[in-house]
Amino acid sequence: MSGSAPEEIIAGRACAWPRRPKTPARVRLIAPNEIPGWILHEDDQLLVVDKPGDVVCHPSKAGPWSSLVGALREHTGLPTVHLIFRLDRETSGVVVLAKTSAMASRLQTALQRRRIGKRYQAILTGRLVGEVRVDQALGDDVTSPVFVKSTVVPASEGKAAVTIFRPLASSPCGAFTLADVILETGRKHQIRVHANWLGHPVVGDKIYGPDARLYLEFIDSGWTQSLAARLLLSRQALHCAEIDLRPAGLEHVFQAPLAADLVALCREREFPAPAKP
Repeated sequence: MSGSAPEEIIAGRACAWPRRPKTPARVRLIAPNEIPGWILHEDDQLLVVDKPGDVVCHPSKAGPWSSLVGALREHTGLPTVHLIFRLDRETSGVVVLAKTSAMASRLQTALQRRRIGKRYQAILTGRLVGEVRVDQALGDDVTSPVFVKSTVVPASEGKAAVTIFRPLASSPCGAFTLADVILETGRKHQIRVHANWLGHPVVGDKIYGPDARLYLEFIDSGWTQSLAARLLLSRQALHCAEIDLRPAGLEHVFQAPLAADLVALCREREFPAPAKP
């Protein structure tokens, strides 16, 4: 194995080489006083929050305050809170958690049966001129230097994935589009992969944007002026705007307004951000 090789194929997958050490200094810790401002709804069975675009959902080795689930467990004093679905660290918006195992089971079953509505908002690169329904299967991108990357593959080789993109507004120069995004399926990185396949990648996407190697640069060096020049935004411009539990038999529709950094990007590029989710 050559030490100068940029990547090696391991178990049929391409991964970055050499392996990059974790850097605990970059772990984002949640302050207890942040949580009340995130809560959209709370009752004896549900806890719904508006997650910022720099918070990890799943517990990590850096302690309870390093993840959304850990911090909410500490906040509620419950032995566990059940994450119904996750958002990527750099995706903001609505996250639903169950306080009881019975509610968790009910909602996870509904999710598997596609009985939970999900609507996102994204700022895309380029002008999207009309509604587009993308029906393209997804699978592992075995050629990428980023191990977690997915890609569009033949239907026989991947999992079915369907995404609807509806343009809401475009910048005057046509360089950006704010779009509603509806998921009919729930695959890993689905919106980001399909947006890239359309030729309208999500702004700020380190993996599915201009070059996946920017993600490796970010791991190595953190956010730099070089990355800012290529990506414009320090995280992907993707936001979970609405979760509809009515198809699951619950009279709840949870909404979160577009995150402040995404509103600021819209204003900077001179096109209107939505007045409501």
